[in-house]
Amino acid sequence: MERSLAEGTSLTRTNGQPSLGVVVTMKPDGNAVAISHAVREKIPGFVRAIGDSSQVTVVFDQAPYVERSIHDLTTEGLLGLAFAVLVILVFLLSVRSTLVTAASIPLSVIIALIALWVGDYSLNMLTLGALTIAVGRVVDDSIVVLENIKRHLGYGEAKRKAVLEGVREVSGAVTASTLTTVAVFVPIAVVGGMVGQLFAPFAITVSVALLASLLVSLTVVPVLAYWFLKTPVLSPEQARAVREEAEAKELRSPLQRAYLPVLRFATRRRLVTLLVGVVVFAATMGLAGRLETNFIDSSGQDTVSISQRMPAGTDLATTDAAAKKVEEVLRSLKAVDGYQVNVGAGGGLQGLTGGGGGDRASYSLTIEEGADAEALQDTLRERLKGLSDVGEITVGGAQGAPGGGSTDQLQVIVQAPDVTTLRTATETVRAAMADLGELRDVSSNLEAGAQRIEVRVDRQKAAARGLTETQIGQLVAQRFRGMSLGELTLDGRAGAVVLRAGEVPEDLKAVRALTLPTAAGMVRLSQVAEVSKVDGPTQVTRIDGARSATVSGTAVGSDLGAVSTELTARLDKLAMPAGASFTVGGVSADQAEAFGQLGLAMLAAIAIVFMIMVATFRSFVQPLILLVSVPFAATGAIGLLLATGTPLGVPALIGMLMLIGIVVTNAIVLIDLINQYREQGMGIVEAVVEGGRRRLRPILMTAVATIFALIPMALGLTGSGGFISQPLAIVVIGGLLSSTLLTLVLVPTLYVMVERLKERLRRTPREGNSRPELKVYDKDELAPSRQ
Repeated sequence: MERSLAEGTSLTRTNGQPSLGVVVTMKPDGNAVAISHAVREKIPGFVRAIGDSSQVTVVFDQAPYVERSIHDLTTEGLLGLAFAVLVILVFLLSVRSTLVTAASIPLSVIIALIALWVGDYSLNMLTLGALTIAVGRVVDDSIVVLENIKRHLGYGEAKRKAVLEGVREVSGAVTASTLTTVAVFVPIAVVGGMVGQLFAPFAITVSVALLASLLVSLTVVPVLAYWFLKTPVLSPEQARAVREEAEAKELRSPLQRAYLPVLRFATRRRLVTLLVGVVVFAATMGLAGRLETNFIDSSGQDTVSISQRMPAGTDLATTDAAAKKVEEVLRSLKAVDGYQVNVGAGGGLQGLTGGGGGDRASYSLTIEEGADAEALQDTLRERLKGLSDVGEITVGGAQGAPGGGSTDQLQVIVQAPDVTTLRTATETVRAAMADLGELRDVSSNLEAGAQRIEVRVDRQKAAARGLTETQIGQLVAQRFRGMSLGELTLDGRAGAVVLRAGEVPEDLKAVRALTLPTAAGMVRLSQVAEVSKVDGPTQVTRIDGARSATVSGTAVGSDLGAVSTELTARLDKLAMPAGASFTVGGVSADQAEAFGQLGLAMLAAIAIVFMIMVATFRSFVQPLILLVSVPFAATGAIGLLLATGTPLGVPALIGMLMLIGIVVTNAIVLIDLINQYREQGMGIVEAVVEGGRRRLRPILMTAVATIFALIPMALGLTGSGGFISQPLAIVVIGGLLSSTLLTLVLVPTLYVMVERLKERLRRTPREGNSRPELKVYDKDELAPSRQ
């Protein structure tokens, strides 16, 4: 009997020193930051318990990245708030008016935070990003309300009347405009998969903040305006004089002088204006084909993983020697702050998630703060390429990337009815992917065949000696692995008791010579079984019952969509073996699914917005005019994405979805006032011109305030947390730039064209009716025309 250590199945080293790896896994509803802090608080106690000479090193921790991202998003949000307030001050030229308007921002954010707390949502990168995005938008309703109140006060009206009249004129418009913006997020609630899980809290946060801003603009802002805005008490004659002076001053303002000639030209040369709009839309469609596409950007991560794969059957010692060569490279790189290597089965993060063996090694790297992860990966590839006898090494894939996996890895799943066909088909696909210049680190998870000893029992011979297949199998296995007899506690430590019968056979001859006990005496294994070496798989993978293999590759660059398209085209041309098939999976499949779902969500959002506007204007035609703003929002969004080199991914599509609600708000405010003027008896063109000039300032204020609030986020001033917020901000800024300009010109033009056509249709007598008919005139036709 001998007491010894069990044979090792894995090795772990941290920064080159032998170590024991421990992984702490968070529950789905856990708080990564709180867990990290709690674990770090216990580390000194662990060190004291196991000995002061020991060292505990944290290799991977999500909390610092999350905390830094939240801090940076908060900074960007505060900068955006300051920019938005500055824009309001520049337009209104009044500190009191600016403070009254700006009060809606903190109040709306506080209400949104209360809603998050009630709904048990955590303050994370998504919810905080939503609040940051909403900062520029929540002030829009208050701007419209206060600007209208201030305009009435400027006309010399009594303060109470000015406040009530100002709110009454725009209450319907701001309510409809806010509801349209909120409504576009409703489809996200029914989007499934990762996109739905990821962006549902985002959508809820933005929606609550916007609804809060509507409530504040219609209640708190009028009260504050009544309290804080000054206005002199005037007689009726003085009020008329003040109004005339104020209107004349409005017409002399630079904004009015620049806009009115453009608006008059557009309403007179309607076909020219419409043609320009069509050309712009056609150019937008042409630009769309040049966009790069991806899924979700994984920038900003501070961890990198490496996997090493030796030939099948390689023992642990040989793999360990190869791993040490890789470690020498890691230690030579200054950008690597620390690393952990796990050699063999069951090691580290990868070991817990499945697979592994003596021929595998995995590495988890933490990089220095501020280091370029992409540049580090390229350097690693170059350095590791020069090593010999290290097997196949794959660099890339950030642990904890958004969505839980690598966001640039393409996979092709190959299926076949038998091993031979599967191996041939997999190699065909692998070769095609390796030839694609936009892919690197192409590899297959199909295990190479390894020789094994096969013992085929002769049942008749075994039965003649009183043996069964099960008994023979157990006796042979005992000679190789021993037989576990239980546990024994010695010196306070429990250990396994293993029964071994002699030395482990070293070759095929020794295996055949193994002796087996029977009732008639000992017999050799070769007397009851055929012993031979055969090739066989070391791992079998099945998907839906069919033998499968996965070929993976990492996309180079940011245009994942183009790489996926080219890969699919190449695979379609392959001559696959009979019975074999392939399916493109990985992030490419995730991207296609997400784009499809968000495309349907956009169509649903447009339908919801249309229904809200139909209810608001009690018309089917006018909402169609307003929806013209939506495609022109894509003009600026696509143009700015191309100008900044930002790919069109899921965050950018969420921005497009958000734009559907935002861009129609300005059009709603404009058309609502034009309708009010027409109800008062104005002609079509006069109402359009008058409504356009009076709504010019609030429309520009809301657009510019939102744009400036998003600029810090779009620029990525803090450098982290931008995997969602930066593309979204770029899309919203670009969309607002183009849609605002076109809303102020194209929407009034279309309104005039449609309303003129309606009038002509009403005035045209029915053909074939010889008798004079009674014609009913509406109030617009009876009113004196001032067109």
